[in-house]
Amino acid sequence: MKKLLIIATVLASNLIFAQEKSPKAIVEDFFIAFHAKDTVALRELCHPEIVLRTVANTKEGNKLKDENFDDFLNSIATIPANLKIFEKLIDYKVEIDGNLAHVWTPYEFYVNDKLSHIGANAFTLYNDNGKWQIIHLIDTRRKKSL
Repeated sequence: MKKLLIIATVLASNLIFAQEKSPKAIVEDFFIAFHAKDTVALRELCHPEIVLRTVANTKEGNKLKDENFDDFLNSIATIPANLKIFEKLIDYKVEIDGNLAHVWTPYEFYVNDKLSHIGANAFTLYNDNGKWQIIHLIDTRRKKSL
């Protein structure tokens, strides 16, 4: 009986510690790393072949822009220490189907505590053998009418 109890305890603890992070937790970790300018953590949260895109509202109209992930990381790493950036997430909408997840996050973006722009992020994640990874990120960016 004692052996059975020990085996059950070990199995239960393995299940608890083996639980994967949810897609929402991965997106939360992404923004913790983003605000900390931690490019190593950002790289770990994303699939090596991640696709980054932005839908920007410009004077010429809407433009779809692609961004190279290494260029994105470099832009984060080179933000001056005296420049404070903060992306305030307004909400999370999470949808999961098996090994595919989508996380929608409307946001407000601040530079040195001043509202710069608003928009929404759409993250697509894929579960690679128990580990969620961001495979696609597209966002919108527009000036908020004050």
